[in-house]
Amino acid sequence: MTQTAAEREEPVGSPPQDLSGEQLRWMYRRMLLIREFENTAQIRFEAGEIAGFLHLSQGQEAVPVGTCAALREGDTITSTHRGHGDVIAKGCDVKRMFAELYGRTTGYCKGKGGSMHIADFSQGIIGANGIVSGGLPIALGAALSCQMRNTDHVTVCFFGDGATAEGGFHEALNLSTLWQVPLIFVCQNNLYGLSQPWEETAFQCDLPERARTYHMPAECVDGMDVITVYGAVARAVNRARRGEGPSFIEAKTYRFLGHYVGDPATYMDQEEREGWRKRDPIPRLGRQLREWGYLTDEEAAQIRAEVEEELQAGIEFAKSSPKPPAADALSDVYVHFDHHGEPR
Repeated sequence: MTQTAAEREEPVGSPPQDLSGEQLRWMYRRMLLIREFENTAQIRFEAGEIAGFLHLSQGQEAVPVGTCAALREGDTITSTHRGHGDVIAKGCDVKRMFAELYGRTTGYCKGKGGSMHIADFSQGIIGANGIVSGGLPIALGAALSCQMRNTDHVTVCFFGDGATAEGGFHEALNLSTLWQVPLIFVCQNNLYGLSQPWEETAFQCDLPERARTYHMPAECVDGMDVITVYGAVARAVNRARRGEGPSFIEAKTYRFLGHYVGDPATYMDQEEREGWRKRDPIPRLGRQLREWGYLTDEEAAQIRAEVEEELQAGIEFAKSSPKPPAADALSDVYVHFDHHGEPR
């Protein structure tokens, strides 16, 4: 595998002292897995094999991977309608991801959640959410639970720039500082709320400055650099584990495609799109790993082959899995409690 033009764009600098070669290769593979999962899902969707909507995140992979690399078992996340990358970064199996997209019983939500609502409590994935800003108050509750149970676990809330105009965003920031819960707000600012450019949605808005009015540490980072994202989140996680409350991180990133599969994205400037593509986080990290001696062309080719094999196995698993019977339409919708208040 030869280096692309994007991989030769800029000096790589020195390797980070707090990340091993193994951790960095994990980041590279995980970003590639997310990218190729979504590419494969798009192909299958356009072929008519997958129903519903797909909101893809090609270009944004560094944010969830850098974030989740700073987490550990027991930590939790919430996500959004554009959440494939978030949940894969946290540990979701692409076999069950594809099964969910195909509406099969072996999917994470038994085929009922689809692309926008994947959850896996065993991995600490409380759920993606199709409602803009819907995950913010849920993340607040999860962080409060960590605090009340006297654990040192933390919660990360992923959301987009559009969510910052919703009431749930401000309520979550306000209560998180009032209660000093271990919550890290990670805004994946891809510069567009559906088709509306970010700069047209808020008057002279600086998101970290807005977050600081709620008396929490806040910073803006390069969301196309997985190592930079990791560093910022790791600092915030360490503060939260020490009981020092919430933090806010704005990761400036970009989605290479339209709002959903089928959106021609004519509202996105072509020169702007090309400029962001040159900052693609996957070849960027690949170039760094080669320069630091952590990755050879042969190893990169092997990683790609393994990812392709994993995705193909996932598709085969999904297509061979059973569809849910009609009788299951109302199962798992309501929880019934006994007279002691316990679910039954």
